[in-house]
Amino acid sequence: MNTAWMDMAAGRGALGIGLIVAGVVVVALLLGAFVLGVRIKRRELPTPRPEEQPRLPDGGPVREVSERREPEEVPRSQDRLTPHRLKAHGNVSSRRSASQERPRWDEGSSGSFGGGGPGGR
Repeated sequence: MNTAWMDMAAGRGALGIGLIVAGVVVVALLLGAFVLGVRIKRRELPTPRPEEQPRLPDGGPVREVSERREPEEVPRSQDRLTPHRLKAHGNVSSRRSASQERPRWDEGSSGSFGGGGPGGR
């Protein structure tokens, strides 16, 4: 009976030592991560000074231009159409529309496809 108590005490001692070793390893990893973070921070560029900050252009802020553009037709072909066969898209290829009037909803129309209204133009 006395040896059973000694075996149990020895097992608890090994468990305690294992926990202490694991704690030391965790603390060492945390310290290593902190040191690595400090080294990385030192290599970064300093934050810009107020005189290095971006400034507004002399003409003031740039404004958005909203205008109607003419659509570009998609070429018809028997073959599959790939992007490199299309013209450039966006403002590069589209032309400015002669009428700059914005389209409005028709009176009495829901404005959606299949909305049950009498139909548009």
